[in-house]
Amino acid sequence: MKDYQLIRSRRKTLALEITEDCRLLVRAPCTLPRTQIDAFVEKHTGWIENHLNIQRERAVARPPAPTESEIAALKDKARAVLPPLIAAWSEKMGVTPTGFRVTTARRRYGSCSGKNRLCFSCFLMNCPEKAVELVVVHELCHIREKNHGPNFYALLERYLPDYRERRKLLC
Repeated sequence: MKDYQLIRSRRKTLALEITEDCRLLVRAPCTLPRTQIDAFVEKHTGWIENHLNIQRERAVARPPAPTESEIAALKDKARAVLPPLIAAWSEKMGVTPTGFRVTTARRRYGSCSGKNRLCFSCFLMNCPEKAVELVVVHELCHIREKNHGPNFYALLERYLPDYRERRKLLC
């Protein structure tokens, strides 16, 4: 049987997860007996092996983590590039963000808080200019539409009719 880390919570179902560092996590209800969890893992050995192999291939293809100085350079670039873009598009769109911040987030390039504060990952600076502009406009659209419903995409398309092509440029 595979070694795994067990995470118990108030959930009702079992779930398997392969982490980026190729560990197996099993999420289980608090009251489920360990024998049933072990049987579940054993039953899904094929799935586990397949996804472990996929994750190993991704790990080999993944570029090395950026150094502190590379991250600092990306943050500096973001602080130089983004404010003029935000200002220009805010004026065009008639919206006003309450603030702006640069982070080192890896899983999302931008966000807009409920208080209309914008946040952008410095790693967005690795993307082409048209993709950066897309993320800025996307987040500014969230000032008017707080979700990703049809009205949100209609608004985004009004300002960037080519947003679908630009999305393909994201790194």
